[in-house]
Amino acid sequence: MCVVPAGDWTGEGAVWHADENAVYWVDINRFLIHRFDPASRNLRTWFFDEPVTAIGLTDRADTLIVATGSKIILWQPGNDARADFANPHRNWPKERFNDGRPDPAGNFWAGTMQNNVGVEGGDVPLTERAIGRLFRIARDGTSTVEKIGIGISNTFCWSPDKRRFYTGDTLANAINVWDYDARTGTIANERPFFVGFDRGSPDGSAMDRDGCLWNARYAGACVVRVAPDGRVDRIVEMPVSAVTTCAFGGPQLKALYITTAGGGVGQAKGERLAGGLFSLAVDVPGLPENRFRLGA
Repeated sequence: MCVVPAGDWTGEGAVWHADENAVYWVDINRFLIHRFDPASRNLRTWFFDEPVTAIGLTDRADTLIVATGSKIILWQPGNDARADFANPHRNWPKERFNDGRPDPAGNFWAGTMQNNVGVEGGDVPLTERAIGRLFRIARDGTSTVEKIGIGISNTFCWSPDKRRFYTGDTLANAINVWDYDARTGTIANERPFFVGFDRGSPDGSAMDRDGCLWNARYAGACVVRVAPDGRVDRIVEMPVSAVTTCAFGGPQLKALYITTAGGGVGQAKGERLAGGLFSLAVDVPGLPENRFRLGA
């Protein structure tokens, strides 16, 4: 069901804020962050000066960590206070951040890609297909590069036992899995997990309590639930082609909120609901969102 016909050019970055009982998400090309309260059906939107690509909760209820095209900032929706926090890639506007999320250890993970958004928000063709990098950003703002040579960095999920980390490359049609150490927040032993699926390309993902990965398929008109062994468990058909990311929300985390894109594939196919926010009722609840740890 489409719950917000937002008309986003590139809706992305959905995250459920349990303290507010609301879902936040971005429109990358229009430089926006949206907030939707399902109970009141109230929608609020904030404008930014450059693409906004990913959002994460922090250990402060009033503060979110946000990836923009050029940097990582801390943002307080209540008073719209914004503070620069980290600038790991230092290659703007050639390179920009894309997907990102906090991990169980309290770090913020974010990946980059060639910037495909113009100064006024229009699409820019991709000409360099492997300049993306994977960053781990610590609570003091320092960062480490964990991987290079990525086309479009997408999907940031951790298994329920906090022993596996999933991330992918949209251009390679691949989601890989790493061993993850929740004590140190480090990764090792990357290997294929879900590669070559023929319904579009992998975009953002969310993890449920059973350890199944729900992956949005850009240009694939679906969300696919992937079992821990990499087997396709379920395919949810969507009324739009460009399905971009998802996040579990609601009081019992049994609503899957799904963002979509109205530009690109959606525009080409004339899909009326493309760019809207959708909600899907599920039987198995999702995992609570991790929080970036700002405190000592």
